[in-house]
Amino acid sequence: MVFTRVLLLQRQALRQSWKEASSSVEVLRYKSTSSSSSTASTTTTPTLSSVNLPTASDENEHDAATDSQNPNTTTTTVTVMKPTSLTKAYADLAKARLSALVVSTTACGFLAAGGPFSTQLTLLGSCVVGTALCSSSAAAWNQIFEVSRDAKMKRTQQRPLVQGSLTLTQARTAAVLWGIGGVGLLHVGTDPTTTMLGLGNIALYSGLYTWMKPRTIWNTHVGALVGAIPPVMGWTAATGGSLFDVEAMVLGTTLFLWQMPHFFALSFMHRQDYARGGFQMVPISDNANFDHTAALITRYAAYLAAVPFVATFTGVTSSMFALEGIALNAYAVHVAHQFSRDRTNANARKVFLTSLWYLPTFMMLFLLHSRVWDEEENKEKDAVREWIADRVHVIREAGRQVCIHEKAIHHSDDKNDSSTNAALLEASKQACPVAFGSAKSREGLEILKRRASEAAVVATAVSLNQEAPPSSS
Repeated sequence: MVFTRVLLLQRQALRQSWKEASSSVEVLRYKSTSSSSSTASTTTTPTLSSVNLPTASDENEHDAATDSQNPNTTTTTVTVMKPTSLTKAYADLAKARLSALVVSTTACGFLAAGGPFSTQLTLLGSCVVGTALCSSSAAAWNQIFEVSRDAKMKRTQQRPLVQGSLTLTQARTAAVLWGIGGVGLLHVGTDPTTTMLGLGNIALYSGLYTWMKPRTIWNTHVGALVGAIPPVMGWTAATGGSLFDVEAMVLGTTLFLWQMPHFFALSFMHRQDYARGGFQMVPISDNANFDHTAALITRYAAYLAAVPFVATFTGVTSSMFALEGIALNAYAVHVAHQFSRDRTNANARKVFLTSLWYLPTFMMLFLLHSRVWDEEENKEKDAVREWIADRVHVIREAGRQVCIHEKAIHHSDDKNDSSTNAALLEASKQACPVAFGSAKSREGLEILKRRASEAAVVATAVSLNQEAPPSSS
């Protein structure tokens, strides 16, 4: 009877955990205690001590209290995994969050070309969806090849192939269909250059990168190259295959450099986990002080800080992007330097979290200050492009109002010559902020200097006329 009662309790507990679980893991604990004395021995019936305990701390406190009262207590823990929906399993197989990042960077590359968008919406859709499918296919193949290693790592033990939510056959089928669909959509909807980049990225990520991970620390650089390609694909799709334009190079370089502090910080935090999986990451092969890891994070943060200046000098963006980039990158370099001084998981986490908001901020500023919105379109009118350009100019004008030299002009003491101030204000708009680098910027600065000289001559002449004594008649 006792044994039957235990089985019934187990069955009821298992049913309850499957139906009402609020988390992905349910813990069933059965306590059995035995005590003996010199004169008699009594064995108590095993009882269900706890089902679906609220928190781990509650479990530990309960166990510690029970064990302190009876040192002969034995605990059996049964872990039951919550069933995963098929939709979530396929989303995890595709690494949906990574695919979302790919979509955003691809769209950024497309928008950087400046349209026209009214006639390119189908092109944009084909580019973004096709790139996302290629990314999903690469991620699926990566998990297929690494399923045995993923099973050894805590951060990857919830992946669908490890948990059995999907079979290898299902995963292979999805990987093939996603790959064919992505490359096919790029082929039909974009151009040969973009199509080859999409196909090459699948091979690079699921092939070379996956092969290198357990063999060499240089795998991170190959993985960064994979992440640098999507914005270039966006640009080539919008421009008909212009692969080596300066804008494409700036965007691709930014994504490559950004991934270095991002992934080195991540691999540092999970270095023991990566070691269990047998992966060759820089922090694993580093010395006890992690000198190489710290040097790489600091170095690539500094490289990344130079990108806004390169974009400005090459005429891709206005000078304001370089100035705002100083503030943006100052904090990124700061947290990298913090890690270099004190190489802890907490500081590595700061680097990682900074990288999460840094990239979208960088992309928005790049698009905002891109000179493509200042170019006059000789083609047919494009309502979407005009709307975007208008919004960009409104935001720029709002920023211009807090510019130092703008305030100086607005508060000029020369109240009597409004035409001079108007000329200076108009000239300043062409050179705001302080311009450098490109020919357009230098031209604007020269205009401002020339107008300022003219205003000084006029002001001097007016002053002399006011001071001259009246002529006698």
